[in-house]
Amino acid sequence: MESIWMAESEIRKREALSGDLQSEAAVIGAGMAGILTAYYLKQAGLNTVVLEADRIGSGQTKNTTAKITSQHGLIYDRLIRVFGREMAYHYARANEGAIGEYERLIREKKIDCDFVRYSAYLYSQAQELPLQKEAQAARALGIPAAFETESELPFPVSGIVRFDGQARFHPLKFLRALAEEVTVYEETKVLKVDGQQIETDRGIVTAEHVIFASHFPFLNVPGYYFARMYQERSYVLALEGVPVPEGMYLGVDPKGISLCPCGNHLLMGGGSHRTGKNQKGGEYERLRKKAGEYYPGYHESAHWSAQDCMTLDGVPYIGQFSRRKPRWYVATGFGKWGMTGAMAGAHILTSLITGKDCPQGDIFSPQRQFTMQAAQELLSHGAYTAKGLAKHLLPGKTQDFIPNCPHMGCRLEWNPEEETFDCPCHGSRFDKDGRLIDGPAQTDCKKR
Repeated sequence: MESIWMAESEIRKREALSGDLQSEAAVIGAGMAGILTAYYLKQAGLNTVVLEADRIGSGQTKNTTAKITSQHGLIYDRLIRVFGREMAYHYARANEGAIGEYERLIREKKIDCDFVRYSAYLYSQAQELPLQKEAQAARALGIPAAFETESELPFPVSGIVRFDGQARFHPLKFLRALAEEVTVYEETKVLKVDGQQIETDRGIVTAEHVIFASHFPFLNVPGYYFARMYQERSYVLALEGVPVPEGMYLGVDPKGISLCPCGNHLLMGGGSHRTGKNQKGGEYERLRKKAGEYYPGYHESAHWSAQDCMTLDGVPYIGQFSRRKPRWYVATGFGKWGMTGAMAGAHILTSLITGKDCPQGDIFSPQRQFTMQAAQELLSHGAYTAKGLAKHLLPGKTQDFIPNCPHMGCRLEWNPEEETFDCPCHGSRFDKDGRLIDGPAQTDCKKR
């Protein structure tokens, strides 16, 4: 179940760390956010290293649908109401700027990564008013947006919102090229961070600035990100032999699907659910049923799943890790928009670390105001955690290992879709033998 990006790109292997070293900045995680942040810090004159537990791009970057867009669902109308027009404008500018910066970098460095400008659309089959409000809010924030009622989709819609000037690309081809610009130590697992010392399984790195870009921060204190985020899984089919639309489409209705062109492929995505809440499986089959309904005779060339960190208020956490750690920084919680969020995050963190003015950082700050939506999500998230912890002492269903997540002890749930054990509390995942796949857990499950 590898993505089409994995089949079309190979990134040069790097050496592991071979002892202690010192650096002005150290980035934990060599996905898109980590590599971009290291690149811009180096451009700003800081000696920077990247520490990666596995390989470059081996985490969530390889599973993206590769959309580079400021259109993030029904968000701008809500941001204006909750945070005010100025902070909503900063969110819009950061993400619109990310699209242009990708294009600038790709052209300047002549990176062959299939970058193409597209229009991005939100659609609904049931309602018009939310889409009309979203288009109006986006225009108020300076984003060219239009509400329309006609589409090229193979099913009727009540309305669509069009954002022009968006883009898509091949993420691993881009990452392969940019990673040549920075120093990366692969197969170097960070075990602990204490002040400015980063303890790995290969040596200790001492850095003035520590940047956590490892998808979900593995440290629980300070920051308490385990209580402020959860993870969702979603599923993608790569279809061939079907009409490929001229735009990228995202359904805003419950169980809505996304459709994204990719060369001669059409990427069909959907089936989002909280990690650990898929005991019955069937998400791929539901997508295949939709594909057969809309595109009879299609050919499926690949299928894969993605995992996304979701914040309490739907806005990423980018900035100072905690008030208690002024030289620690974090970029996480990108939701379904990791490619744009990674670029926006790299610029915000570079500005903060180098002491430059960054007004766009206010809405992304991990220390931003706590909203009513965040409070409601916190209660819901807490209920999942309490339920997972309550099952801790119940008999397990495995013979070889204890099915409790080593992160905080929540009971793992079997995912028949992918034959994994998933944590419904914070999203860690393990294979059927208890070996770690995804964090924030750092170790395999304990053997019986």
